[in-house]
Amino acid sequence: MNRLNPPYGGVLKELISWSDKDTLLELSKKLPDWDLTQRQALDIELLLTGAFSPLYGFLNQDDYESVVENMRMLDGTLWPLPITLDVESEFAKHINIGDSIALRDPEGVLLAILEVQSKWKPNKKNEALKVFGTDNEKHPAVSYLFNKAGDYYLGGELQGIKLPTHYDYKVLRYTPQQLREKFEKIGWRKIVAFQTRNPMHRAHQELTFRAARELEANLLIHPVAGMTKSGDLDHYSRVRCYEHVLKYYPEQTTDLSLLPLAMRMAGPKEALLHAIVRKNYGCSHIIIGRDHAGPGKDSSGNGFYGPYDAQELFKKYEEELGIKMVPFQMVSYVQEKAEYLPNDEISEDMTVLNISGTELRRRLREGLEIPEWFSYPEVIQELRKTKPARNKQGFTVFFTGLSGSGKSTIANALLVKLLEIGDRPVTLLDGDIVRKNLSSELGFSKEHRNLNIERIGFVASEITKNGGIAICAPIAPYDRTRKNVRKLIKEHGGFIEVFVSTPLSECERRDRKGLYAKARAGIVKEFTGISDPYEEPKEPELIIKTMETTPDNAAHKVILKLEQMGYIK
Repeated sequence: MNRLNPPYGGVLKELISWSDKDTLLELSKKLPDWDLTQRQALDIELLLTGAFSPLYGFLNQDDYESVVENMRMLDGTLWPLPITLDVESEFAKHINIGDSIALRDPEGVLLAILEVQSKWKPNKKNEALKVFGTDNEKHPAVSYLFNKAGDYYLGGELQGIKLPTHYDYKVLRYTPQQLREKFEKIGWRKIVAFQTRNPMHRAHQELTFRAARELEANLLIHPVAGMTKSGDLDHYSRVRCYEHVLKYYPEQTTDLSLLPLAMRMAGPKEALLHAIVRKNYGCSHIIIGRDHAGPGKDSSGNGFYGPYDAQELFKKYEEELGIKMVPFQMVSYVQEKAEYLPNDEISEDMTVLNISGTELRRRLREGLEIPEWFSYPEVIQELRKTKPARNKQGFTVFFTGLSGSGKSTIANALLVKLLEIGDRPVTLLDGDIVRKNLSSELGFSKEHRNLNIERIGFVASEITKNGGIAICAPIAPYDRTRKNVRKLIKEHGGFIEVFVSTPLSECERRDRKGLYAKARAGIVKEFTGISDPYEEPKEPELIIKTMETTPDNAAHKVILKLEQMGYIK
């Protein structure tokens, strides 16, 4: 039976009564606990509310393999992406088929109980290639699959105990059933959904309004308030922007609701998932945009998916999905008309004005004017608060190099110069200082050194997020760990990697503590540069060769680089 044909979208497994809940809460204390990741908690919310209907829980192995290979479950139901519960090997080895597991949020609150129907070790490379069409780790879902997801998957039905708690925008959060009931109450019959993970500007307002008007339908702005692409604007800022834009639609024509979805950025296949979810929320149509849910470009600078692949795949399954597609109609601002027009109505003699996403980010970064024809003043104001000009952002200067290369000396000189400027608070996170105050219990194994760098990165990200300057000076020998720290910090501000390049022989000559000698004698194990490798940065923002400069001049070079990048004036 194909489960996509009938209307669906209610709660699949009714949340249990209070009397049963007390019994299950007591029982759950005897069950193995799995602490859910953010993505897993979001998936569970959509499973329990029926947004992922017809799924009753996490896919079992047979359905998973069928979805990966054919985009269908074993019974023939169309389902484009695997929704799975990944766990670590150590946890999986203690779980057997038929066991029950307590699934808890980060605070330990029980959300659901999973009855394990299958356990398997997936072929992740095959999943990447078949589902996302690539094994290139620049694709965020592929990177997640290879670097974050556990080695084993557990499948089975869920018994819902409690939906995840959201303290933000409660009046904008509806389950599918609640939203359908609202539509019924206010008499909306034909509803166009607009999926977005970005702020809306005047062109977005114009095209969505036109789409709804031409269909004689109402419009649901349904942005993702879960997990999107790294570097996207946070949902708090975006929601404030949506609330401002909502005022520019005719009254009682448009509504706003938040979707707690963990996006995979899977392009065409994700477009199908978005359609299924919106049907469950009561929508009759969905706008499918250019490069819908695309993750950007791969390592070669090419798009992972074609600009209209999502629309083409959607057309193939539109009847089966039971929700109609509204193709994204490009509109542009025409100077002579002082209004937005569809591109197919613009003649060659008209002057078209446009600001690309790259240009918008540049203007925000440099504090330049953004015209009202492009966006609404209230939206720009929100963006300037969230994405201030670079000279008002926090940033991290991350020195890396061998022990004895001169990192700490240059970092201290830079600290003084930035304190002289005095426009932002400055914190020095030197390797030895952090070891003493933050990581005193750690040894010097590779695992512990990585953990120490991750701690430094976390502290630096908090300083950066709050508009301060962090100066870090650890050895940080491993490329992947440095990249993880860069990614973490760049979510909140600037990251400037400085490679302090000093020959090993010179580092040994400068060694005041005799660590190199002890390492060569085998007394100190896994010592960077002797018995453990140092992986030089491939693309640092700045390289300082200490044999050719003084610490004071080196610090001045960092200041010049910061000025050139716009972080200080």
